[in-house]
Amino acid sequence: MAGLIKREDIDEVRQRTDIKEVVDGYVTLKGAGLGSFKGLCPFHDERSPSFTVRPQVGRYHCFGCGEDGDAISFVQKMDHSSFHEAVEKLAARIGYELRYEDGGTGPSREEVGKRQRLLDAHKIADEFFRAQLLTPGAAEGRNFLDGRGFDRAAAEHFGVGYAPQGWDALLKHLRGRGFTDAELKLTGMFSEGNRGIYDRFRGRLIWPIRDIAGDTIGFGARKLFEDDQGPKYLNTPETTLYKKSQVLYGIDIAKRNIAKERQLVVVEGYTDVMACHLAGVTTAVATCGTAFGTEHIKVARRLLSDDGSGGEVIFTFDGDAAGQKAALRAFEEDQRFTAQTYVAVEPSGADPCDLRQLKGDAAVRELISTRKPLFEFAIRATLRRHNLDTVEGRVAALREAAPVVAQIRDSATRPGYTRNLAGWLGMPIEEVSGYVGAAAKRAASGGSAAGTAGPAGQSTTAAAPPSNGPVFQRPDPRDPIAGMERQALEVVLQEPGVLGGGAWERFEASRFTTPAYSAVHTAMRAAGLAHSDDPVAWVEQVRQEVPEPLRPLVSELAVTPLPASTPEAMQRYCRDILARLFELQITRIKADKMGQLQRLDAGANPEEFQRLNRELMQLEMERRALRSDG
Repeated sequence: MAGLIKREDIDEVRQRTDIKEVVDGYVTLKGAGLGSFKGLCPFHDERSPSFTVRPQVGRYHCFGCGEDGDAISFVQKMDHSSFHEAVEKLAARIGYELRYEDGGTGPSREEVGKRQRLLDAHKIADEFFRAQLLTPGAAEGRNFLDGRGFDRAAAEHFGVGYAPQGWDALLKHLRGRGFTDAELKLTGMFSEGNRGIYDRFRGRLIWPIRDIAGDTIGFGARKLFEDDQGPKYLNTPETTLYKKSQVLYGIDIAKRNIAKERQLVVVEGYTDVMACHLAGVTTAVATCGTAFGTEHIKVARRLLSDDGSGGEVIFTFDGDAAGQKAALRAFEEDQRFTAQTYVAVEPSGADPCDLRQLKGDAAVRELISTRKPLFEFAIRATLRRHNLDTVEGRVAALREAAPVVAQIRDSATRPGYTRNLAGWLGMPIEEVSGYVGAAAKRAASGGSAAGTAGPAGQSTTAAAPPSNGPVFQRPDPRDPIAGMERQALEVVLQEPGVLGGGAWERFEASRFTTPAYSAVHTAMRAAGLAHSDDPVAWVEQVRQEVPEPLRPLVSELAVTPLPASTPEAMQRYCRDILARLFELQITRIKADKMGQLQRLDAGANPEEFQRLNRELMQLEMERRALRSDG
């Protein structure tokens, strides 16, 4: 079992990773001044680029929506992965072997290498199947897609392919690409007989199953020919890559819209996912041959940011008994969500794919929009099992339905469903409330588990208490003093090397009047110059020293493009900004001493009068020297 990653290894991964190379995999970046790059923000819709990356300090910041972070947080947000997973992914990318606390272990170089070989094999197989769909032998597969309303563009969008008839078409292809039989046995794409291994998928339509990062980890295959003795749908068996209890088909193309719209639609099959997306329901996913369970919920919660602030999960089920049973299983898992949970059931029993064929795209969207709360569906399904025309039937129904209502976690929602249950049964509200209250007490006696806190960046799901720290107003960009202070902080964060020759002491002694900038200045003083030779570590150290609400501001200051196109121009700009800052400090000190001088009785304190005049002359000489150097 993996332990916590050592802090020094996390820092090493952060410092060694080229954030531009990471971001380039998701965003098209263009140069925006010396050492800065810009692109369209991947976290919100925009027409002009405001997403800025500065590799030298290892950070990004969007000046439109405020998203900011380093390479680790970028991978977390884009892949919807945990901190632990993001660090391991970046470590593998740079070939760095992580160490773990408490005797825990992580993937070894050998394991990482084996995993990459499996991923490579799946990628090549994916490309092979897609190419085969265009061959004459795949006519039956194309006919199947066409008969369900999916054209060539749809097939390409979802990566649908075809496994040729025969025993070794894929096997020969992968052997030809350098894979050994020992490696291929681990992929799940092959079966083994007396004569060795052979293709698992033959004469079938193929859907690639991808993980949340978009890597192909398995396949789902649909029977096309009557002489195929296998099941209608055949999936990859469990492998080191493919765990069906953790996989959601379509998650790679739906994840961004799920996070954006705070909605997850769970359908039952590959063609249902395709139909939903083509109809405009771009938050649809499907389980792969198993019920929607605990591991799927973890994925959903991560995408929905399921922290009590909203979001919805919508299950689509057939209207038959099996569909109702599936919905009730979902209800049992519902209490793991804080998102609202719904059921969308088409009265005719048509699934989204059939519905799109029969009534068009609008009907699919209508199905989702007319969803019903899962609570109501579960309660009504319970009542249907009893004869409500008799006293005995109503009492039996109450005894079975009361625990269902009692499971409703939201204390504001439960009384409403208690009243609804009383109305559906035709029984007094007091009697129904008594049964629900008793069921709730029995459930509460079972206790509950609480989350625990972990180290920075590796916390569990326990929510942090609201901060009682200071509140900082965003500085007024029209204030010239605030503007001067901001420019100085940008320079020192991005180019700490300019602080040599006594400049650090002057900067440290400077007084910042804008509260937010003053707090960042204080954090810089606390961080010191120990890490100034490593800009990534320097910025991260400053971020750790500021109050948490100001950490995005530090990232913003660290990536704001400086107006210089050459290294020489950059040095001149930095020196000029610091000179202006120091001159401003001198002006402030002179003003203070001039005030002291005016208040002083020169006759009564001649020595103090002379001392202040000498200090004023010295300050004026320093000011002129700064201007001369500039």
